[in-house]
Amino acid sequence: MFKRFLDSPAGMAVLAWVAASYIRLVWATCRWELVLDPAVDRADLEARGCLFAFWHARMLLLPTAFNATTRRRLHMMISGHRDGRLVAAVIARFGLATVVGSSSRRGAGALRDMVGVIRRGDWAAITPDGPRGPRMRAQIGVAAIAQLADAPVIPVGYSTTRGRLLGSWDRMLVPFPFGRVAVVVGPPIAIAAEADEAGLETGRQAIEAALNRVTRDADNRCGRPTPEPADTGRRKG
Repeated sequence: MFKRFLDSPAGMAVLAWVAASYIRLVWATCRWELVLDPAVDRADLEARGCLFAFWHARMLLLPTAFNATTRRRLHMMISGHRDGRLVAAVIARFGLATVVGSSSRRGAGALRDMVGVIRRGDWAAITPDGPRGPRMRAQIGVAAIAQLADAPVIPVGYSTTRGRLLGSWDRMLVPFPFGRVAVVVGPPIAIAAEADEAGLETGRQAIEAALNRVTRDADNRCGRPTPEPADTGRRKG
């Protein structure tokens, strides 16, 4: 009966309220450090559409950080599965928009929607290893979106001095209140408009490597070990 309640619209609303309230508590009680790579031009980012990328395991605080530090509305690609619906309900409480889709369901339509968001001059965000992994391995779709939208990919990672890594497939980092949070933003990654399949794969590898760098940097600043990327598993495009 309890599981049926959680799967119901009312149960989902309760879970979303609890999660959003906890995130607000963490946000209000933590000390924040923003680390921008020298190649990041904040004025340029504010003036154009771009695509932010962060690992699935580091998504609990980053949407909130975007909402709190900029007036730009962020559109996140979220899967249509149950977990994705919960994430969408949570981020909606922070004023963020959702593009529904994933690599396995409505992938092409979601890709077109993300490209449209960026071409309008808005910001979009994606977890390139979501919704099902492999962990910390970027899917090719992130490079394809950037190419079609003619927009840079901005890698972002965060860590905290107080939190716990879950045993989930992505090794989700759950932050605790009253800690210090480091958000690291890496240099933009451009995907050439003329890039062929091999060029997209090169871009995908560059995005993956950059995301692992900013994640390790954030973890180092917080004295936390970084999980290793998954060694096996089929990448989904």
